[in-house]
Amino acid sequence: MAESPEYPQINRLREMTANERPQERLGRLGAGALSDTELLAMLLRSGTRGQDVITLSARLVAEAGSLAGLITWNEADFRQLKGIGGVKALQLITVMEIARRVLGHQAGEAPLLNRGDLVSAYFQPLVRGLQVEKFWVLCLNRKNRLLKRIEVTSGTATAALAHPREVFREAVRAAATAVVCVHNHPSGDPAPSTADIHVTRQLREAARTLDIEMLDHVIVGQPATDPLGLGYYSFRTAGML
Repeated sequence: MAESPEYPQINRLREMTANERPQERLGRLGAGALSDTELLAMLLRSGTRGQDVITLSARLVAEAGSLAGLITWNEADFRQLKGIGGVKALQLITVMEIARRVLGHQAGEAPLLNRGDLVSAYFQPLVRGLQVEKFWVLCLNRKNRLLKRIEVTSGTATAALAHPREVFREAVRAAATAVVCVHNHPSGDPAPSTADIHVTRQLREAARTLDIEMLDHVIVGQPATDPLGLGYYSFRTAGML
């Protein structure tokens, strides 16, 4: 039978000598020595009938365009590939979510988050590929640098509104002098909805009552789907705070 160009019958893992297989190379040389394909192979652990784990991993990287491209994939995207069933798909989306959260914690000095563009840049790795709307409060110190980032709510594909009580309870616990509220729009268009405007007004009034400065409420989307090309909407810049 001729080999399928999409699913070659050659088992690439078996063709490797024992000391060149990913697991042996990992133990001997460390994770940095492995290629993107080999790292994925270590995660997946096994292939499927007619498709070894190295071939499967190579196809994943090729389909996404790069290893980093996989961070935007959801379960359905992974399951479209032959050899990725329910369990493997869930393993992969879990790892991608971990990657997003790690990227969201920047090393070094706490980030300055006093402008909409800075907030958007900080959140882009966190919201990339998210299929649901989430709402965060950023607790800031007197220099407007991040003390703590708290996820207040995680909603459906269309809504994740937050009550002021939940937002400012966390701000008081963190001894924040100022806050920035942030949520994402999975559609990528950051234009505020009527509900977004209503919640912002509620948050603004609660902040005044508690004498905590509300610097901004930023909606994060994607530049490619934002009619203005910014990829975010700042209520402060729009004059609504």
